[in-house]
Amino acid sequence: MPHFEEFYADKLRGGLGVVDAETVLDLRGASREQASVSLQDMLERSRFAQAKSVAVRLDPPPEGGGETLFQPVGKALLEAKKRGWIDRLQTLPANDGLGFYVVLAGKPEREA
Repeated sequence: MPHFEEFYADKLRGGLGVVDAETVLDLRGASREQASVSLQDMLERSRFAQAKSVAVRLDPPPEGGGETLFQPVGKALLEAKKRGWIDRLQTLPANDGLGFYVVLAGKPEREA
């Protein structure tokens, strides 16, 4: 593949990351239960607020492999996307670590 300028390479890698998000939900060091509660709280509150972008940060896999929160958090976010609570969902770029970039849909506008 030919050389890409860094700007275009970032576009292909999904350059939206922690610095682009309006807020960060840092779940690093959280247990599975704490992460689930925090995520549910964020999603529930977002239904009554304005749309915003959130970077959800997760711990990397432990040395030698093992479970992370990536799969359960990802499943919860996909379910929220199906419900219409999330407009955009993608993984964070590699240089930001493990996690997701999420754009919450916010409170739907009422039609007059």
